[in-house]
Amino acid sequence: MTGPDPATALAIAADVRSGTRKAVDVLEEHLAAVAAREPELHAFNLVTADEARAAAEAVDAAVAAGRDPGPLAGVPVALKDNLCTRGIPTTCSSRILEGWRPPYTATVVERVVAAGGVCIGKTNLDEFAMGSSTENSAFGPSRNPHDPGRVPGGSSGGSAVAVAAGFAPLALGSDTGGSIRQPAALCGIVGVKPTYGLVSRYGLVAFASSLDQIGPMATTVDDAALLLDVIAGPDPMDSTSIPDRPRPVLDQLDRGVDGLRVGVIEEMRDGCAPDVLARLDAAAAALEAAGAKVQTVSIPAVRFGLTAYYLIAPAEASSNLARYDGVRYGLRVDAPDTAAMNAATRAAGFGAEVKRRIMLGTYALSAGYYDAYYGKAQRVRALIAKGFEEAYRDVDLLLSPTSPTTAFAFGAKTTDPYAMYLSDVCTIPTNLAGHPAVSVPFGSGDDGMPVGVQLLAPALEEATMLRAARVLEAAR
Repeated sequence: MTGPDPATALAIAADVRSGTRKAVDVLEEHLAAVAAREPELHAFNLVTADEARAAAEAVDAAVAAGRDPGPLAGVPVALKDNLCTRGIPTTCSSRILEGWRPPYTATVVERVVAAGGVCIGKTNLDEFAMGSSTENSAFGPSRNPHDPGRVPGGSSGGSAVAVAAGFAPLALGSDTGGSIRQPAALCGIVGVKPTYGLVSRYGLVAFASSLDQIGPMATTVDDAALLLDVIAGPDPMDSTSIPDRPRPVLDQLDRGVDGLRVGVIEEMRDGCAPDVLARLDAAAAALEAAGAKVQTVSIPAVRFGLTAYYLIAPAEASSNLARYDGVRYGLRVDAPDTAAMNAATRAAGFGAEVKRRIMLGTYALSAGYYDAYYGKAQRVRALIAKGFEEAYRDVDLLLSPTSPTTAFAFGAKTTDPYAMYLSDVCTIPTNLAGHPAVSVPFGSGDDGMPVGVQLLAPALEEATMLRAARVLEAAR
């Protein structure tokens, strides 16, 4: 290839800024792709075609006037439907918010628009981001573009489908326990969970506030870095955002991995399918061939990540979702008194998985059980963070599978919540530690479906992590 793929975000933005392509033409090409396969795949809860056309026309007008629209000039971007967009329905794929139109826009969406991006729609997800297959959406599941009989992963399944199917070069997802990386792996795209606090959460409908983080999904590492540079940075509207302005990542990706120390996490091999482990070993060999020093490392505490997460995340969710009471916004089911109305609204508006997690979280926080469950889980979280800290004294990056298996068939795990939860066993520890991680496509499993491998890095080391991801991308 003599130049960048014309379908990448970087190529589109360069062409639009130079005037060789029109943003409106780029948009229509992508809307045509949506029209062709969206009925089959259901990536979107809402396609905002009219708003997107107006945005594309504004980009073209800026170019014609000699102004630079920004680094995402004319690039279609899909938004997970838990990111608030003023005046445009934001449902979290839940009946309890069906039709709600936020009075404000999420910071990340404002930054995409300010950079010239063209938002084309709100993508499907597991209800309130609680799931690993997008089967928990109140509006029906999304389907894997590689095999529509299989799940795309979750909870950012719609965003992963939108990118993998060519509906948009870029998408935004949110990652609480792997919800960007796991669907990225199952759909064969790149997904980045940034350091906690690097990207503002203002306007993200909260699931578990100490774990949630917004990040990019893309077909290439460079495109993911481009979007990360656009959305990262401090925000006075988010008290947990890191106050220092981050260094740009995109311009550091060509430094390679020569001399970097990479540790393959021994415990994260447990329970993974042989074909996934074969791709992991091939990825380790590719990094070593590129000059990295690869070794095996042990972080025993990560084995407890799943159990700690499923106490901490539901506990935070039970608090965050208490606001959906039928009074302030969204669904309201009338009843004789306020308490009955609250109960009836929640019974009708929340799906089974959301109810399950609210009950788990409320129980874990209840009097007499707080120390035994929630308090103990927080201590395990501290042990996991300490385990990563010790590992990073010996290595610069860590390597693991992203998902234990390739994409599974619809219904294969819906009757067994624990089996479904195991889909995130490799991704959850990073959220508990607050560190960055990326899933990179690295070949296929025995069934021909995509396999993703995961690179993990210390806090704020996205540039080093994505340098290695680019090496893997080239080697696959």
